[in-house]
Amino acid sequence: MIQFLGIAFLGIGLWAWNEKGVLSNISSITDLGGFDPVWLFLVVGGVMFILGFAGCIGALRENTFLLKFFSVFLGIIFFLELTAGVLAFVFKDWIKDQLYFFINNNIRAYRDDIDLQNLIDFTQEYWQCCGAFGADDWNLNIYFNCTDSNASRERCGVPFSCCTKDPAEDVINTQCGYDARQKPEVDQQIVIYTKGCVPQFEKWLQDNLTIVAGIFIGIALLQIFGICLAQNLVSDIEAVRASW
Repeated sequence: MIQFLGIAFLGIGLWAWNEKGVLSNISSITDLGGFDPVWLFLVVGGVMFILGFAGCIGALRENTFLLKFFSVFLGIIFFLELTAGVLAFVFKDWIKDQLYFFINNNIRAYRDDIDLQNLIDFTQEYWQCCGAFGADDWNLNIYFNCTDSNASRERCGVPFSCCTKDPAEDVINTQCGYDARQKPEVDQQIVIYTKGCVPQFEKWLQDNLTIVAGIFIGIALLQIFGICLAQNLVSDIEAVRASW
């Protein structure tokens, strides 16, 4: 099952790269200004495929090497997740600064990659936020900054995903953010979300702490179960071979 999910993730990632023309021009991989979400699909898909393949073939063929590889690899992933959780708690302020830096880097590359653009739009719509710590972070983008030299129609505006939504509107107004930041702050709050995505994400975590913790504990238990199952199978195989 895991390997099929891995193949699915890899397929989605390769399809997305092909649609963007990256596969036909390999040098464009290094030209992406911000984070490319396709990488997430490729890395996750690759790891899941390798783990699923090792576990499945190891169990079917009674191959102790593959089973040991599966359990050790899964153990390393579990240890890294545990370490990341502890470090995230200890260095939460540093992580907050890095998240701010990461979001702003991707704001600069907003128009450079369609997948990145969709990811930012989804994030801003879902958490009802705009920019990393506020709408003025969009000054970092060459199309939305408020400088006099900017000839773009989107000057001093924000993407449509920053706009407050009218439930009566069925069609998205992609021009709703035009000139939004030229208005007084009181008027801006009527038209766009003025809270940044970093504080909104923190608020979301606090509101859904039980669910998030439950998901991580569930994943951890599944990994521990997989490690124990693989080790028990290795022990049984070695015991049978020793009795020959």
